[in-house]
Amino acid sequence: MAHPSWNESYASGELPWDTGKPEPLLVEFVTLGRIRPTRTLEIGTGTGTNALWLAERGFDVLGIDVATLAIERAIAKLDGRDLHCRFAALDFLVASPPEGSFEFVFDRGCFHVFDEPEERARFAARGAATLVPGGLWLSFIGSTEGGLREMGPPQRSAREVVLAIEPALEIVELRAAEFRDHGAKAWFCLSRRRF
Repeated sequence: MAHPSWNESYASGELPWDTGKPEPLLVEFVTLGRIRPTRTLEIGTGTGTNALWLAERGFDVLGIDVATLAIERAIAKLDGRDLHCRFAALDFLVASPPEGSFEFVFDRGCFHVFDEPEERARFAARGAATLVPGGLWLSFIGSTEGGLREMGPPQRSAREVVLAIEPALEIVELRAAEFRDHGAKAWFCLSRRRF
C-alpha cells in the first residue's frame, strides 16, 4: 500500500531523504564500473537527483515516483537539458512502467517502506518483472544493524530482505552499508534476474 502522505511530505518540505546530492553508494557503484550506461529504471526517484546524475553519465533513465509533487520537481530540475531522462508519476505496486524492460533498476529506500512481508515480496516480484534476463536491481534498504533509532529509514533485517527478494531474483551481494548523509545503517543489496 502506498504511503498516504508522500505528497504532503513534498508540500511541507519534510524531506530528510532528499539530500540534493546523488547517493554516494550509487556513485561508487557506477564509478567502479560495476554497471555501464544502460536502460535504467529508478523506483522512488523523488526529485530526480540520482536519475539525473545517471543520465549525465550516459544512462537512459526513467524515474518513477508515487508522489506527483516529487515528479513535478524532478521535471523542473531537468530544465530542458538534452539528457536521456524522463519522469513519470506511477505507483509501482499497481502499474508497470510504460517503457517495457530495463537492464538496471535502482531503488534508494523504496523497498523498506513496505511494512508487510507480502508487499515487499510483491515489490521484488514487480522489480524482477521489469528486468531483462540477467538485469541488475540495486537497492539500498534501511537495516536493523546498529540498534533501534527514533529517526531515519524503516529498519529491515537481512532475513526480511532475503525472504522477499530471493524467490524473485538471485541475490548477488548483500552487505552492510550506511546512508552516509544520515548515518543510518543500510543494506547494499544487489540482485539479478535469473536467465
